Amino acid sequence: MNKVTLTHPGGIFQTGIIILLLNICLSGLAQEQTSYLSLHEVIQLAQQQSPDAQIAKHRFRRSYWEYRSFKAGYLPNLTLDATLPNFTRSIDPITQSDGTEIYQERQLSRYSANLSLTQKVGFTGGEVFMQSGLQRLDNFYTDTSTSQFLSTPVSIGFSQPVFGYNSYKWDKKIEPMRYEEALRMYLETNEQVAMSAVNHFFNLLLAQVERSIAIKNQSNYDTLYNIAKGRYVLGKIAENELLQLELNLLSANAAVENADLEYQNMLFTFKSFMRIKSNQPILLMPPAENLHFTVNVDEAIQSAKTNTSSGINFERQLLEAESQVNQARMDGRFEADLYASFGLTQTADKLDQAYINPLDEERVSLGLVVPILDWGQAKGRIRMAESNLDLVKTSIEQARIDFEQNIFLKVMHFNMQKNQMRIAAKADTVAQKRFDVTQKRYMIGKVNDVLELNNAQIDNDNAKKGYYNSLKTYWSSFYEMRKLTLFDFVENRKLDFDPEKLID
Repeated sequence: MNKVTLTHPGGIFQTGIIILLLNICLSGLAQEQTSYLSLHEVIQLAQQQSPDAQIAKHRFRRSYWEYRSFKAGYLPNLTLDATLPNFTRSIDPITQSDGTEIYQERQLSRYSANLSLTQKVGFTGGEVFMQSGLQRLDNFYTDTSTSQFLSTPVSIGFSQPVFGYNSYKWDKKIEPMRYEEALRMYLETNEQVAMSAVNHFFNLLLAQVERSIAIKNQSNYDTLYNIAKGRYVLGKIAENELLQLELNLLSANAAVENADLEYQNMLFTFKSFMRIKSNQPILLMPPAENLHFTVNVDEAIQSAKTNTSSGINFERQLLEAESQVNQARMDGRFEADLYASFGLTQTADKLDQAYINPLDEERVSLGLVVPILDWGQAKGRIRMAESNLDLVKTSIEQARIDFEQNIFLKVMHFNMQKNQMRIAAKADTVAQKRFDVTQKRYMIGKVNDVLELNNAQIDNDNAKKGYYNSLKTYWSSFYEMRKLTLFDFVENRKLDFDPEKLID
């Protein structure tokens, strides 16, 4: 990667002239001190406080907390369930000792508290748990009441689906990719903000340049018109030449008003994007030097595949489609749920006795679901999921081709900017020199054709605008390369940031 520093011939001198002219223009607004901003400062300001930057921050924060919540779901979960109380008054059938049933009024009050510690097992899709609980039952009769306690000091067990779709296993693969994609999308948005800042910067800068050109042309034509009036009195020039210069002066006066209006419009747009509320005059400093380098196409494509959100998005889409196929194959087929627990329990009329000599308690269950006839529903779901997977593969394959082709074209476009800027800078210098020579010769009477002077002035103005447009194209392409590859070719490092600072 070859780095070349390009400096516009005469750029420092021309920048000084522009600043001098604009300071004169802004002198009427000089209630506040003029704020001078470079391109780098504008980009930094935009990435800190522009609306697009703020939206990108909030979007990333949402993704950050979604991922944190996902990770928290795999940590041990401690919960307390309580019922205080559950009162019932009803008439229920009661079975007597001889086996007969009678209806009898009952009044019951139940209290319960259960402390549970659960842990998901992502690899198997099951859950292990440990519990401790206490229940109290109060029976209210017409003449007396009784109370009983049921304690479960400890109970451990697990619940495990067998042959079912394991969403935990797939989520542990997909969610980290989704979060990494959010990280990369934030970086890409940050570079997109830089591109927008470049666009607004040069739109305002070009308005400044056109305004300074209009003021300079107005001053030149006013001088030439006054000289021409003296020559016309002496009979050295024809009336039509004098009229042409007067027309040029009138056009220059109108151009100053139009350029000032365009400048005010661009200034308002610039401040709106940058969220600048101050009325302080702003003067943009054009970059005098540009560090150009040649980007290797293969390296850029590899960086784009490795670093950008598009590269990981392709992988995530494939993984999600494969997950859907797995779910279609597992759902609606043979399913089993295994549950097992072991614990200690005891019952007594008094609370302290409910924890003396507890008895062991075991529970084991295996639930089965065997579809016998579903009229091809399961098969249809599998075929649809498989077709969707094939569709995703085809789409991603084409998207990757288009992705690499786009990187190739952008790299070629960026690499040609060095020559384009050299041509624009040289054209600006030549046009300026031609206009100066033509103007001086006209003022001393060696050039009598005012059209030649007009053409030299038009070419000079267009060349100057062309140079600043080439600067705009270069810097837009520069940050576009950073966005497409998430790689800093100047520092030769991958773009990155600390998400914790952004959250804070």
